[in-house]
Amino acid sequence: MQITVNPELKAYIDPLTPDEHDALERSILAEGCRDALVLWGDVLVDGHNRYGICQKHNLPFETVQNPRFKSMEDVHLWMIDQHLGRRSVSDFQRGVLALRKREIIAERRARLLASSPAPEDLPPEADTLPPQASDAPAAPVVPEARPLNSREDIAKAARLSSSQVVMIEKIQKQATPEVVEALKAGTISLNAAAAVAGLPEEEQKAAALAGKEELKLAAKRARDAKKKPPADDAAEHAEQASAPADEVEALRAKVAALQMENTALREQVSALRAQLEEAQSA
Repeated sequence: MQITVNPELKAYIDPLTPDEHDALERSILAEGCRDALVLWGDVLVDGHNRYGICQKHNLPFETVQNPRFKSMEDVHLWMIDQHLGRRSVSDFQRGVLALRKREIIAERRARLLASSPAPEDLPPEADTLPPQASDAPAAPVVPEARPLNSREDIAKAARLSSSQVVMIEKIQKQATPEVVEALKAGTISLNAAAAVAGLPEEEQKAAALAGKEELKLAAKRARDAKKKPPADDAAEHAEQASAPADEVEALRAKVAALQMENTALREQVSALRAQLEEAQSA
């Protein structure tokens, strides 16, 4: 049968790592393609990696149609839900998917509200007309996805904490692509990536390019800077500004003390010389 690979759908979910792809290939070579590929018409929705491996090795596979898809949004939401339930998906990926789901649902509801006529715009007889009978079969109803109105809803959908969702939102908005790639590769933790995302872009890029240890140091710098209250900064600047004047006063006091000590020593030397002269004359 003809199967169409849509590049947008193939790239919609983060690809497998090379190790994950190799493990899947070994499994299919040993046991065959156990799970059916999901299609929407002739478009491949789920199973891009399995399809590629089967094509590469000329292996058989099964397909199944999902009749509930009515639009590309339905396909996207289904793909998101499938991946949210998979254990192999990282915390960051689940958070990104849940946030993406919120956007799709919000946009769909906004369009629905914009296209729905207001009650006052309906004709007077609209509420009294009986429903028209029809021999055509009713189209299957696709349940409306539950809106993710709050950060707690997103956290529940992604099986994360609310604080993790906050960090993922910050990373999406502020982190450079280099830091995001380091996070996806496991070079840096979610917490550290959120901290680094608060640094200037050039500093983020430099830390990511330098590797794991530098990313850790960058995260520590970001946390330390955040802990330091502004009042302390002002006090430090005032202390630094007053430091030269304090040092001058200290030096002056030290010079005066040395002068007094020098005078006392001279008096002692004079007294000793007088005693010596008296002893010699006797």
